[in-house]
Amino acid sequence: MTESQTPTPEEQPLTERGSNRSQRPTSQAFRTFIADGWGSRPDALPERSPAADHAAARRAALGRLFPGERLVVPAGQLVTRNNDNDYRFRPHSAFAHLTGLGTDQEPDAVLVLHPLGEDDGAATSAAGGASPDDTPTHEAVLYFRPRAGRDTEEFYADSRYGELWVGVRPSLEEISALTGLRAEHVDSLADALAKDVGAGQVRVRVVPQADAAVEAQVATLRAQAGLSEGAADSDAALAEALSELRLRKDTYEIGEVRAAVAATAKGFEDIVRSLPRAVDHPRGERVIEGVFGARAREEGNGLGYDTIAAAGNHANTLHWIRNDGAVRAGQLVLVDAGVEVDSLYTADVTRTIPVDGTFTEAQRRVYQAVLDAADASFARAGQPGVKFRDLHAAAMEVLAARLAEWGMLPGTAEESLDPEGQYHRRWMVHGTSHHLGLDVHDCAQARREMYLDADLEPGMIFTIEPGLYFREDDLKVPEELRGIAVRIEDDILVREDGSVENLSAALPRTPDDVEAWMARLRG
Repeated sequence: MTESQTPTPEEQPLTERGSNRSQRPTSQAFRTFIADGWGSRPDALPERSPAADHAAARRAALGRLFPGERLVVPAGQLVTRNNDNDYRFRPHSAFAHLTGLGTDQEPDAVLVLHPLGEDDGAATSAAGGASPDDTPTHEAVLYFRPRAGRDTEEFYADSRYGELWVGVRPSLEEISALTGLRAEHVDSLADALAKDVGAGQVRVRVVPQADAAVEAQVATLRAQAGLSEGAADSDAALAEALSELRLRKDTYEIGEVRAAVAATAKGFEDIVRSLPRAVDHPRGERVIEGVFGARAREEGNGLGYDTIAAAGNHANTLHWIRNDGAVRAGQLVLVDAGVEVDSLYTADVTRTIPVDGTFTEAQRRVYQAVLDAADASFARAGQPGVKFRDLHAAAMEVLAARLAEWGMLPGTAEESLDPEGQYHRRWMVHGTSHHLGLDVHDCAQARREMYLDADLEPGMIFTIEPGLYFREDDLKVPEELRGIAVRIEDDILVREDGSVENLSAALPRTPDDVEAWMARLRG
């Protein structure tokens, strides 16, 4: 081959070279052959999801906050892990909350709440028998990529969406039956978003950082209509409202969190049984991580977050997810883990357990201090008129007092609890509680007055998770306590009567109960 015949990079763009290895058949004869000879699709549509009615109520509540505006809630796109491999898809939590869809079946889908005119709303209300106060403000439409026909190239050749590659995708009719939503092909989304925007009749808000392509579409529409000013604040207000909508869980959500906690408890039992194997393995923390991960996939969608399996001094790194260390006799192992069920609701539980099944005197002393702090926070949660911030304060009062008793503070517990002191926070730098639900740190975009400064209300689910972390090289810690870390975390529900329930109470918490539990599981 002469120099003039040498292919240049311009002849085949980089974006097209990934298919070079595929040797994909392209003949018309093949396309005709592969499209023929398949059985018929099932006629029966799926049953309506048990989440559908709850999701409809959530959409109605959101719509009332933004009358006359188009609200755009993307599920998100597939994300490349490396080369042509994608991460397992998980939809944006706001999309899951408003559609009731979970697992991984709707990449690129977009939920749009289209504003209804007064006549549209009244007609819809009359047809549904709703009261005037319940007059619909929006029509929700799900724009979705349905399965392609067997006579298309997508069917056999598209490794991201094709049926032979990733399985059978729902049809528009099937997704509509499942969700109760009107479903349209995602190819019609652009026109739907643009309707009446150029005329200045409709304002559009889009959930930020959910789908860059959809955000770009909305940005173009705004620019063309001269509506770009204040767009970021507008979208942030939508994200804020979606987050605050999840502060109080409905009965369906509470049931899903209960299921996630129950599966998580099984995972912790698996961990206890795996400890002998973990001790024998050079990366015993990975054994623990893997055992819990297997339970999460068997019982649910997967992990709600990366498991922390931290033995010995590793547990003093709060977000230790490398999990590559050994697990040795005489150590404590701190496991912070949660199963995410198919609806995408997750548990978030931490237990600190002795590898040998028995606490040493020093370990028990630290453990009891943390348990007392957790119990004090739980007791405070059950009192009337309690604010979310009070949960942390109750736990800190106990920990400061205990650290003062051990001679670790430069003054009294009271001086440490003063905002100008806070010396005890050296050994407990994180917060004691956070909301829990579709995200492990749920409702994170809520306003301070709706979260930290808010009263506890029925339907709220949150964690209580105090800890003490004494690093091996911390010279302010008594020598016998160095290298010990303890965290105890439970998932708490505020009931309708204002009382609180520890959803994860089935997992032992006291030192004696932990030891007895481990002995029973290990035979």
